[in-house]
Amino acid sequence: MSFGWIFLGASVVAYGVANFLQSVAAARVTVHAKLDPGLLLKLAGHRIYVAGLVCQLGAFLFAFLARRDLPLFLVQTAVAGGLGVTVLLGVAFLRWRHPVSEVVLLGVLVLGLAALIVSAEVSQARPLNGPEVAALALSVPIVGLLGRLGARLHGSPGSVALGALSGLSFGAVAIASRPLASAHSAGAFVTDPLLYILLAHTVVGQLLLGLAMQRGSTTAAVASMDAAAAIPPALVGLLLLGDRIAPGREWLAAIGFVAALGSVLLLTRYAEPQHHVRARYEERCRPRTAAERRTVPAPNGVPVAGVPANGAAPRSVRNQNNGAADANGRHRADRPRRASAR
Repeated sequence: MSFGWIFLGASVVAYGVANFLQSVAAARVTVHAKLDPGLLLKLAGHRIYVAGLVCQLGAFLFAFLARRDLPLFLVQTAVAGGLGVTVLLGVAFLRWRHPVSEVVLLGVLVLGLAALIVSAEVSQARPLNGPEVAALALSVPIVGLLGRLGARLHGSPGSVALGALSGLSFGAVAIASRPLASAHSAGAFVTDPLLYILLAHTVVGQLLLGLAMQRGSTTAAVASMDAAAAIPPALVGLLLLGDRIAPGREWLAAIGFVAALGSVLLLTRYAEPQHHVRARYEERCRPRTAAERRTVPAPNGVPVAGVPANGAAPRSVRNQNNGAADANGRHRADRPRRASAR
């Protein structure tokens, strides 16, 4: 048994946890309307995002090692199974609300991945030639330019568009890493231009994914990312990199690929925006007004407006006390002011 299968399973779990943690952190940062690298710096200020980034780096390493032996159509589609881990964590910890349609599609996704696992065959990749490497390098500025345009979109369309663009970057990472993982020495690994193309696409894809998660549905952002990160690499792997399907199981691979990616694409349609997560965080972080700071809870837990939290009497009561009658029968508020010595 190849270790690629173990690495593949670990990458699926790690990617699911990473997407969950990064979506939580993205909801705590002001929404950006443009492709601003400063977003990554703001996200890096959140320990949750840093933890998610560590998980994503681990997932990338596991997937990188899995691509050494396993075909891209399997690895990239299996990584989409991390969406199920993200959804389970969201339901358990953040009370995400998912309709029945999403649950059914997640079940179809699992079945499609199972079919791909059965039909995949272990194989080594062939190297890319010069024009193919140049085309992969040219895709970096193209995706970045499209990302600047997609950053103007908001809501679910913005989540889907930016998520798909981030998926194209991560798909390019997968294409570059398949032959790169077969490097015979550390020197060949460091001097290979595919390494630096991989790093550039990783930064662009990470930034686009952060923007996508800010715009509504985490499920839609991750689903569109997974779809865009799976289809192009699968085609490139079969046509150019020597990926193979087990003889006689081509039909099963086709059904599994269509079922898995079809469910992922449909999740972008039926996903419900998790705006209530951002709303709860913004409510906690919103500066309280003076009236709200003076509000204290009643014995039954219902806030009482106008009552200071420290238990002191309200200003209106103190004003009434200031108008109480003195020993001469006159109200203090009506007592005439003493004339100035001048």
